[in-house]
Amino acid sequence: MNKVQAEAYIADLPKFTTKNSLEHTREFLVRLGNPEKNKKIIHVAGTNGKGSVCAYLQAMLLADGKKTGMFISPHLEKINERIVIQGEEISDEKFLKAFHFVMDTIKEMKKDGIAHPSYFEFLFGMGMYAFSEADVEYIILETGLGGRLDATNSIQHPIMTVITSITLDHTDILGDTIEKIAAEKAGIIKEGIPVVCMGDREYTHVIEKRAEKLHSPCIKISKNAYEIIESTDKYIDFFSVNAYDKYVTWKLHNSGVYQVENAMLAIKALEYLFPEKEDMSLWRRALANVVWQGRMEEIMPGIVVDGAHNIGAVEAFVKSVKQMKDTKNVILFSSVSDKDYEKMIQYLCLHMKAECYIITEIPDTRGEEPEQLAEVFRKYVKSEVIVEPDLLKALSCAVEKKGEEGKVYCLGSLYLAGKLKELQGGRKDVKF
Repeated sequence: MNKVQAEAYIADLPKFTTKNSLEHTREFLVRLGNPEKNKKIIHVAGTNGKGSVCAYLQAMLLADGKKTGMFISPHLEKINERIVIQGEEISDEKFLKAFHFVMDTIKEMKKDGIAHPSYFEFLFGMGMYAFSEADVEYIILETGLGGRLDATNSIQHPIMTVITSITLDHTDILGDTIEKIAAEKAGIIKEGIPVVCMGDREYTHVIEKRAEKLHSPCIKISKNAYEIIESTDKYIDFFSVNAYDKYVTWKLHNSGVYQVENAMLAIKALEYLFPEKEDMSLWRRALANVVWQGRMEEIMPGIVVDGAHNIGAVEAFVKSVKQMKDTKNVILFSSVSDKDYEKMIQYLCLHMKAECYIITEIPDTRGEEPEQLAEVFRKYVKSEVIVEPDLLKALSCAVEKKGEEGKVYCLGSLYLAGKLKELQGGRKDVKF
């Protein structure tokens, strides 16, 4: 198969196979040659911020000269984004090599009556094989869904686990309370392996209890461990107190104030792993240069894309916008049908002022009808609500509505973020 055929095969997997047990995934790894063997693995779970924490961990490890692999999901534009080696997404050539190796392995499994891996499990296997082939030292693994039963939790001996912000999402699968969801996320904690999390949260006690049961050091970041110094629409400056009780100033190339928490999780995780580290200058420079796609990302002048797709992420988004200079805001919104978009819309409308709301359609089978979304918006605002299913036309309309000095904020779904970036083509000079 060529790359296009390989991608089509992977995309079709949900049609004929389902999620398997962790025992199945462990057997899959054995058949792949135990690619996780002798790797130093940092495992990251949570509702929001997982990808950002992974990116920050990767940047600091690379700055220290560590050979690093990173497995994340979902991708925004290209499936290669999920498998990153030395800070670069996997090449098409290496992607195809990993695909064929995994396919050959699955053929042997099927001969022995072992079920075909699911979409996510297949890509996880490809990633682990690619990391083994590249002989990386560190692997940063982002869970797909939950933690306890996630395919990545087949890894039994990580060196560190990190649990990011937890909020209500995927309640039909993970549970209908924060505590139940936190218990699923805390399922990645392993016997004696340290876990880093935020302290003083309504779910922190769930993580602490699991860590105590497994004799795992629990490193909690208190609200006094850091402070934002300055927040603009381009960057955030903040300070933290390190293990030596010294104040260290950091800069993030992002306007999302929620990224400070994500950066702190990554910083504290590596401080614990490298207790001898006193000079933070390389880490500081690395974090300042991280640009994480689809998270308060200004893809063109005055057009900001944020992947907020649950209530917790929308709350964080609104908090970030309120930190910035007051301007004329236009919201471009879409969502998938299986999200609790009414809660997102209600919070957005009640806590953030906008001149206009433009509702568009995600070109995906899960996308909600724009008119349905618009009706929800009209329940909570008197401002103009425009329905434009065509994404390019919707963006053009939003740009026209914002005028010269305003901002267009695009949110509601990572699918929307990805499609907008695909539309823009990664070029800052595109005009609508």
